[in-house]
Amino acid sequence: MTLTTRITRLLDIEHPIIQGGMSWASSNAALALAVSQAGGLGVIAAGPMYPDALRAAIRDVREGTAHPFAVNVPLYNKRAAEFLDIVLEERVPIIIASQGGPKAHIARFKAAGVTWIQVTANPLHAKKAEEAGVDAVIAVGYEAGGHPGPEEVGTVVLVRSTVKAVSIPVIGGGGIADGAGIASMLALGASAALLGTRFLLTPESGLHQAYKDAVLQARVNDTAVVGKGRSPIRMVKNAFSAAYAAAETAGADNEALDALFAGSSLKLAALDGNVDQGKIEAGQSAGLIDTLEPAGQLVARLMRETEAAIAELRDAIN
Repeated sequence: MTLTTRITRLLDIEHPIIQGGMSWASSNAALALAVSQAGGLGVIAAGPMYPDALRAAIRDVREGTAHPFAVNVPLYNKRAAEFLDIVLEERVPIIIASQGGPKAHIARFKAAGVTWIQVTANPLHAKKAEEAGVDAVIAVGYEAGGHPGPEEVGTVVLVRSTVKAVSIPVIGGGGIADGAGIASMLALGASAALLGTRFLLTPESGLHQAYKDAVLQARVNDTAVVGKGRSPIRMVKNAFSAAYAAAETAGADNEALDALFAGSSLKLAALDGNVDQGKIEAGQSAGLIDTLEPAGQLVARLMRETEAAIAELRDAIN
């Protein structure tokens, strides 16, 4: 079975699988290269990278595959202007923009023939992004790791409402770890699925092994959203998340909560391996994953599972 969708046609990729742009996990060439070479869309996460490192990673991916790939740029980042320039200078075919609007930037990217995909928090934002001229939007539900939507809308409702709100292709994500999840996004009207946590549990992701082990051990109820009302993150529960929850319960003021939140970081867990005090960003789908698997092999398996799930649905209605 060949799954050709609006996204596979738009991006010129073989499979409707998008690897999430995850700080540190995909802030390198290895993961994006493996996913793109296997027929999905590999994504370099620019966020924590220095400009020279981003440029080098882009060149490494391009040298390793003729297939399309993308760079994720968080537009709030203090280095966002440099990242955007590098995307253009290095002729990256696809940009995935998050945490900021596209209006101020999109014209020069469209003029250069770059496909612009915008991460949106709700259907209204998706509609505004469409009006600004983006080519596709990503809708990621509350089950996802990292920074979930502040409105706490689950994946099924968010993806379906976004599909109904816009005419451009939609990519759905949040809580997806296997082919059944990918098939569910297609059933909701999305044209591809975004997988983050599943791809961070690969040998190619640039995370400390202790981080990967913590995610592998997590069950579906072992994540928590920490820092609601600030810059909330979904992470695997640990000593830091427990201390934060205890402080909230005890009625700590905003200053104390801010200090506690700022005392931990993703880098502390991702690079240093401190999985007690660092922020182990991961989604609820961690509970569906029990193995590390090479990214290229993973893409192939996900597609076999997706095809099997679709076949089962067909059999069920015949």
